[in-house]
Amino acid sequence: MAVMMVGYMSSTPVLPSLKLKPNAASARVLHGHPWVFANEVEALLPAEHDGEVVGCRDRTGRPLGTGIYNSKSQIVWRRLSAGRVTLDTEWLRGALTRALARRVTENRERRTENGEKFRRLVWSESDELPGLVVDQFGDTLVAQVQTLALEKRAGLIGDLLIDLTGATEIIFRNDSNLRRLEGLPAEVHTRSGKTWEPRWASIGGFDYWLDLAAGQKTGFYLDQREQHPAVAKYATGKRVLDAFCNQGAFALHAARAGAATVLGLDSADDAIAAARRNATRNHVTAAFELANVFDWFTARRDAPPAWDLIILDPPPFAKSKSAIESALRGHKELNLRAMKALAPGGVLATYTCSHHMGDAELRGVLAEAAADAKRRVHILEFCHQPPDHPVLVTMPESEYLRGCILRVE
Repeated sequence: MAVMMVGYMSSTPVLPSLKLKPNAASARVLHGHPWVFANEVEALLPAEHDGEVVGCRDRTGRPLGTGIYNSKSQIVWRRLSAGRVTLDTEWLRGALTRALARRVTENRERRTENGEKFRRLVWSESDELPGLVVDQFGDTLVAQVQTLALEKRAGLIGDLLIDLTGATEIIFRNDSNLRRLEGLPAEVHTRSGKTWEPRWASIGGFDYWLDLAAGQKTGFYLDQREQHPAVAKYATGKRVLDAFCNQGAFALHAARAGAATVLGLDSADDAIAAARRNATRNHVTAAFELANVFDWFTARRDAPPAWDLIILDPPPFAKSKSAIESALRGHKELNLRAMKALAPGGVLATYTCSHHMGDAELRGVLAEAAADAKRRVHILEFCHQPPDHPVLVTMPESEYLRGCILRVE
């Protein structure tokens, strides 16, 4: 089938354009979602358009906007705008400026400066920049580029970020598996070409030893920084277990809040080493053990309840839609074991970081765990990702972090 070439205005050059199949009436893009999949279009465009801006039209020829194209990806088109745009310096500067302005407005409206220099600056499609994630750690930015179009313009994006933020360095953490789906290599490098040395940084009133070039994700779980004090207010005088503790942020906050005892568990040697180092640096008392959390709970399944506050913040169990059933079973079993380990009246703070597991699925998992544990459970608080990780209402994938703080009787 011939490639459709359409000019949105007679005075402008024609723009290569995809067209949805006649039977693609259920395509989510028709309802505002920014993605189009390869099996939803009549024909792919030639590879010469990979990483460039093309149009997309519905089966009747109505324009759906302009977006970035990659024939090597399952997601062949990601919308940039409902109108016609050019992915040039002017447009990129505008998108980045709007992203930064959203963070300034959010801080002002919430009357807080908390995390102003440690925050997410760009969150992919939610900030009109599909596949670009940028976190700020003081004067260093950590960027993940996960789409071909933005990879081709990464140098320009780096220059613009430095100009707009005043940062002194950018670490490109291009080691995500998502890059493979775009036909991109995995690599980590700095904008300057110099080695970025690990160092101490103060986040939320605590010092953390950050290795931004090699740590998990972009070096620190900034999406949970508001949850750390939210959970700590339940810790005073309590026996606290921080499962999947990573660098120990929940544990540190609980210890400073006056917990009677604090134990953190993680299966990664480097995480436990970092947590111990952070506890010493911040002069708080917390113990950390190397352990598989599931096995740790199994070994103590016949022991009487020994905890007053348990935090469950596991890695994503459902990295794909096909894994959701297994993930639900895993979350149910994990929460069941935690509920059984809590003393009556204890608090469970439990989270999931997979967009495949929505609010309804989480509620269902917790209800099943409560029934099997024969415990009466109330929801004290609903938890979500912070506003600097904005959720695009037409894109469920932009909301990935959710949780509940529960009272377990």
